[in-house]
Amino acid sequence: MESSPYDIEFYWDPICPFAWITSRWVMLVAEQRGYRVDWRFISLWFLNSGRDYDKEFPPQYLSLHTKGLRMLRVAAAARSAHGSDSIGPLYTSFGESIWDRARQPGVDTFDGIGGRPHLRAALSRAGLPVALADAADADAFDDELRDETQRALAYTGREVGTPIVVFQPPDGFAFFGPVISRIPDATDALRLWDAVTTLGTWPGFAELKRTMREMPRLRLLE
Repeated sequence: MESSPYDIEFYWDPICPFAWITSRWVMLVAEQRGYRVDWRFISLWFLNSGRDYDKEFPPQYLSLHTKGLRMLRVAAAARSAHGSDSIGPLYTSFGESIWDRARQPGVDTFDGIGGRPHLRAALSRAGLPVALADAADADAFDDELRDETQRALAYTGREVGTPIVVFQPPDGFAFFGPVISRIPDATDALRLWDAVTTLGTWPGFAELKRTMREMPRLRLLE
């Protein structure tokens, strides 16, 4: 395969809080190690297509995954028009607008997320044309999002979620997660990265897992 100009591929869905936390960790590592990150797409909506949302997920999940799909459509339109390097700032804008805000009593936590005003504001903060918000209501980029979701799963296998991280793509190692519940400081970010990559580069490593010990430490979820 042709080599990539990026050191890391990070596959994200904006509606996943764990992907957001892991992305901030990866950014801390990238800044200290000089890595270039390609922010790519994995859609929870497409990942779970064909599953019975009524039986398999909490009631709000279909709505949340649909909001994520709308934001990813906008991100795909931004990448098409402005290149891959536009996506990091847009993901940051999406993430901050969702997770770095206070919960309002009596208001649906995700009310308005993925709607036109939210999308236009996020685009503006990322320095992108607000007209890209129109892509949320069209399926022009759905095949691309579906294919990119499958590309992510090809690295790890299907029984995973978001995020998926690939180091030294396209032939380097990949992993789902790590699923972390808080954003580390700069020092711990490197310690965690070195631990994860040590495991990931050993060809016999299969899986390390435990149940979640705490909820994601995000302002919205406090």
